[in-house]
Amino acid sequence: MTQDLLLALAGFAFVTVISPGPNNLMLLASGANFGLARTVPHMLGVALGFPAMVLLVGLGAMRVFEAFPVVRGALTVLSVLYMLWLAWKIAHAAAPGEAQAGARPMSFLQAAAFQWVNPKAWSMALGAITLYAVSRDLPAVLLVAGTYVAMGAISTTTWTVLGGSLRRVLTNPARLRLFNWSMAALLIASMLPVLLG
Repeated sequence: MTQDLLLALAGFAFVTVISPGPNNLMLLASGANFGLARTVPHMLGVALGFPAMVLLVGLGAMRVFEAFPVVRGALTVLSVLYMLWLAWKIAHAAAPGEAQAGARPMSFLQAAAFQWVNPKAWSMALGAITLYAVSRDLPAVLLVAGTYVAMGAISTTTWTVLGGSLRRVLTNPARLRLFNWSMAALLIASMLPVLLG
């Protein structure tokens, strides 16, 4: 890969992971509700889970959709249902001091598994492989996935720290409720391009 193409890949990866979407909205909400330290497993699940998905898509998962279009339709329905459930959980999250003993942010495995039902993640993975790993050979796919590891670390940290900084503003229960409902609405809105496309 030429230096120009590598810079283009880095730019593409950065823009796709830093822009608002389900992962970033949930990290923002988690940072606001649980703080940075408790959100680290969630951050790692996104930052490593998405590149793992890119790797598997590049090495052949993409072909399943080409061979069986019904699988993509089923995945879309599953994704929408799961995202609606997550939006409900975010909207009804209690204030940090009032949270139930069992309330906790997403775990590493939950966040990594979430990539497989995240419509934006699928679009990003398919786009990155199509544009930057045309040969679909292992070195090209590893380079794309590795670029997403680096850019994912920046993005997950940025969104979680931003959420954590909002924590001070959200000490008022009414403001926190408004924030959580807004995050839930934005999460649902982030699915519209997939549903309408």
